[in-house]
Amino acid sequence: MAESVVLDPVDLHILRLLQNDARTTYRDLAAEVGVAPSTCLDRVARLRRTGVILGYQLRVDPAKLGRGLQALLSVQVRPHRRDLIGPFVERVRALPESRSLFHLTGPDDYLVHVTVADTADLQRLVLDEFTSRPEVARVETRLIFQQWDCGPLLPPT
Repeated sequence: MAESVVLDPVDLHILRLLQNDARTTYRDLAAEVGVAPSTCLDRVARLRRTGVILGYQLRVDPAKLGRGLQALLSVQVRPHRRDLIGPFVERVRALPESRSLFHLTGPDDYLVHVTVADTADLQRLVLDEFTSRPEVARVETRLIFQQWDCGPLLPPT
């Protein structure tokens, strides 16, 4: 389990601002937080070094790229052994259709969020990349009608 990092109010303010706009310049960030730009740069570097900030992402609309259908695949792996799940996880993460992969408790071992062009593409993906694998015992598919992003991790002050 990851160790917690102690954050002061300035760190939290920086995180709140960056989570809403990661493209904010250090100069603007420093002015908003009330510290020197060099101090702000040092704080952000420390937040990255300690793993609080994991990175920055560009969000792309999958429908604009021809992948308008999203689905969740519940996958059961049998037997559930480390020597089998390691290669399975690597393969799923390498698939261009995969958006997120979760290792779960309960009857299903994995939940995979995928984006595909249409139902025929989804069928191809399930048959060729999942059920054809010897360690995959079962795949259950759920189409996503609509998706909403939730609020930021840190609420505004």
